[in-house]
Amino acid sequence: MTGQFSFSFAGDDIEDDGQSGAAPELAPSEVPSSTSTTTAAGAGASAFPVQGKPLLPPICHDIDDMISRLPSKIAYGLMSMDLDDGSTIQVPRRELWDVRVQLMAEEEENSSASETAPGLGEHDVKTGIYEGGFKSWESSVDLVKVLASENTAPIFSRSPCLSIELGCGTALPSLALFQWALAGRQSGARLPLVLALADYNPSVLYLVTVPNFILAWALQQRGENPVLDGAFSPDGEMELDLTSEVLQAFKDSLLSNQISLLFLSGAWSPEFVQLLSNSMPSPLADGAGEVYTLVMGAETIYSPFALESFATTLLAILEQERRSHPRGQSTAIIAAKRLYFGVGGSLDDFVDRMKTLGTNVETLREETQGVRRGVISCRLS
Repeated sequence: MTGQFSFSFAGDDIEDDGQSGAAPELAPSEVPSSTSTTTAAGAGASAFPVQGKPLLPPICHDIDDMISRLPSKIAYGLMSMDLDDGSTIQVPRRELWDVRVQLMAEEEENSSASETAPGLGEHDVKTGIYEGGFKSWESSVDLVKVLASENTAPIFSRSPCLSIELGCGTALPSLALFQWALAGRQSGARLPLVLALADYNPSVLYLVTVPNFILAWALQQRGENPVLDGAFSPDGEMELDLTSEVLQAFKDSLLSNQISLLFLSGAWSPEFVQLLSNSMPSPLADGAGEVYTLVMGAETIYSPFALESFATTLLAILEQERRSHPRGQSTAIIAAKRLYFGVGGSLDDFVDRMKTLGTNVETLREETQGVRRGVISCRLS
């Protein structure tokens, strides 16, 4: 019996239901699961962090390995977000049905291999079933709006920057930063920028996070990079061919723009913080000077257990960054619902906890329409 887990695609995404006040749910399985990444992460661990259950260990993932697991073509949609200044930003997201097709294809491959690889057949126990990482939640949009209103993009041209998104999922905030950074590098300075993406579940990273970054780059470079000529499907179909030339151009663009993508999975813990520090690319290694560090999280405090592990991990990252870059500046921006009904997490409890841990907390945004939400910043005293 393997320790694999699967994802449910029941329920609505943010575009269909912006009024949900509930926490991410465990749900009945509707799709086959992917085994090769998750099984290696630790038998007995679930796809959803649960107190008292085995948790996935922290792992740093190679981007080439994750890219190699993508299909030859991916389908996508565009999510439009209205910013406070009246402008709009569009962020691409891989379609959920396209993720499901890939998972079904992988399940067929695993079933075919079961004759020679016992334990990969239809009798596997799917121990954790979670859909949240494939969805975009309301607080992620709130976070993007704050990043825009705080005029974050110009920082990229003034100092080396590190952005860390915890519980990234579809990574809307990091994708917005990525798009702004690419646009700024067309005419401005190209200082080192590291975008670290962390999600508890490794499958979320290779199924949605990595594809979304490729899509964001391709759409930004469309019409400018000849390798993309013909890569987008004609007749208005929103699909991108992931040819070897397109994927190589994506990686070359990251290199030439001094942008590094770092992907980590596993539970928040001291080991996670240490792995994050040890995995940092050389331009932002210890003593790299006046590095600006931004830590982000959206919908990460939905229960008392999640709130406590997130708060202590966030504090440890801020302290680690102060030690590594004493001349730099570190800020955390966290977005969440005011209350997660039925599971006990709340933004007010998180604010109290961060103040108890010695950080300065400031309210940046409040949403009173529909489900009440807020965005706060945290800095070390």
